Amino acid sequence: MSPPELPEHADVLDAARRIAGRVLNTPAVCRDSLNETLGFQVFFKCENQQRTGSFKFRGATNAVARLAGNGSAAAPVVTTHSSGNHGAALALAASQAGFESEIVVPRGANPLKRAAVSRYGGRIRDCGETLAERESVLASVIEACHALYVPPYDHPDIIAGQGTAALELAAAVPDLETVWVPVGGGGLASGTLLALSESRVVVRGVEPALADDAYWSLRLGAIQPQKPPVTVADGLRTALGRIPFALFQKLGLTIDTVSEEEILAAQSLLWQRLKLVVEPSGAVPLAGLLAAARKDPAGFRGTRHGVILSGGNALFPGPSV
Repeated sequence: MSPPELPEHADVLDAARRIAGRVLNTPAVCRDSLNETLGFQVFFKCENQQRTGSFKFRGATNAVARLAGNGSAAAPVVTTHSSGNHGAALALAASQAGFESEIVVPRGANPLKRAAVSRYGGRIRDCGETLAERESVLASVIEACHALYVPPYDHPDIIAGQGTAALELAAAVPDLETVWVPVGGGGLASGTLLALSESRVVVRGVEPALADDAYWSLRLGAIQPQKPPVTVADGLRTALGRIPFALFQKLGLTIDTVSEEEILAAQSLLWQRLKLVVEPSGAVPLAGLLAAARKDPAGFRGTRHGVILSGGNALFPGPSV
């Protein structure tokens, strides 16, 4: 298998220009009272307030804009597989471009996310929970509808679009030392790495311990199989993509893992102290930052950190552990 084509920092800049005015420049929120409690500053990039409720709208909008610009209207059907956030994002991006969308969604996906796919104009095609089951149904949709496949994370246009959130965060909040992002398929984390690759900001990935295939992939030097879909962070249950993995290796991403209890505690903190509705997947990077700070309180004192809250498409509180 040949090495994948890797996007670059310039692709993130191009994506930012392409999607300007189509996506929201979401706020970067900071609370003095929380910073005083923690002993360091945290700035939250609120992608839970993005259109469709997650950062996924950035990558989908960039990818669909590229398709439309390439004269692909002769095949005006796009498709993907998604636990919900990418599916909803692609459905809306397709509708705005005059495309139809067929979204392959696991039957056990969050019902709020399934409803969002339909609300934004996507036709849901049910599938099982594993990647193999998703891909089987996807293949049948592509054949039956002559649809164009827009991957949820393993594509240069998607990754470049996701990286625009970090560009906005860095522009709004100078002198950050780290930016913390969740890791599932790797699109947001790799896009963030690219966006900040010409700065001094260190990107830190965080993954549920029950879905730590990316963590072990980096340690072992090869992509590891997807784990059973049991973590409360349903958006991070997916397998790691080839392009994100290659970028993780090239740009030196560090990944931490967190427990289910730590994820739900971070989600609760966001609700109680910032009044932000964030799904468990979106709370994962805060859980990682808090865990790291507990291990080295002196090292974190007085520092400045960014956290990308990836989405808010979930009821609060999250499922019990």
